[in-house]
Amino acid sequence: MTKHSKVTLALIQTSCSPDPRKNLKETLARAAEAANQGAQVICTQELFRSQYFCQSEDHENFKLAEPIPGPTTQAFQRLAARLRVVVIVSLFEKRAAGLYHNSAAIIDADGSLLGLYRKMHIPDDPLYYEKFYFTPGDLGFRAWQTRYAKIGVLICWDQWYPEAARLTALQGAQILFYPTAIGWHPREKAVCGPEQHAAWETIQRSHAVANGCYVAAANRVGVEKPAGGDGLEFWGQSFVAGVSGQILSKAGADREETLMVEVDLNAVDATRTHWPFLRDRRIDAYGDLTKRFLDE
Repeated sequence: MTKHSKVTLALIQTSCSPDPRKNLKETLARAAEAANQGAQVICTQELFRSQYFCQSEDHENFKLAEPIPGPTTQAFQRLAARLRVVVIVSLFEKRAAGLYHNSAAIIDADGSLLGLYRKMHIPDDPLYYEKFYFTPGDLGFRAWQTRYAKIGVLICWDQWYPEAARLTALQGAQILFYPTAIGWHPREKAVCGPEQHAAWETIQRSHAVANGCYVAAANRVGVEKPAGGDGLEFWGQSFVAGVSGQILSKAGADREETLMVEVDLNAVDATRTHWPFLRDRRIDAYGDLTKRFLDE
């Protein structure tokens, strides 16, 4: 396994059309362009092959799902092998009839399918009706040693849970990737927009601090109304946070772009040594974390 200190990440931030084939073609092209510009680990946004269909409960949308491995993973495996890049591919997985997941495939730089992460935390909120579509993940929290770095992958709603970040970091993940599809209800933006976005960014930056690792979140942009109504305005602003939670780089709020950021993996070891949160954890006192709530 080749060891690298400095690794260039690429987060693909786009708007999505109603045509899955067009979205796949564009994302493949952007991934290839990023690789040609020096990217070594590339992450797609959540469910990039379609518009965010979870705004409604419609059985027709299950036709968007595909198996893993399947056409999309195979296309990215060919790209990864040709350009020698690691790719994180977010997909609507059809595991079996009536059994679907919100998943991410991890593809190494030789084109091999290293593994799969299935979203563990499934929301059910207005315009985010994910429980209708997705079975909660059953593979647990995982990290993978790729050619360039040891990475962990979590998905969107997982972002809000420090337990998910911690359990992934405890497996040695140097970078936590979060494929994401999050935005505002347009009618709420003026009142709640700034604080909602700040909370989203702050919680993820805190994962970097608490675990001494990098955090990379890839979000989509644009207004999508696949179910009619006001739709959702995705706020973009994909970002990479450093090991002290600092923002290293951030994409725009209203444009498509590929955010490329170089990170130094040596900083992970140095930070975890000088800020030894992992050393000082009181694992003997955390048993109650497995309970839903602590009644008096």
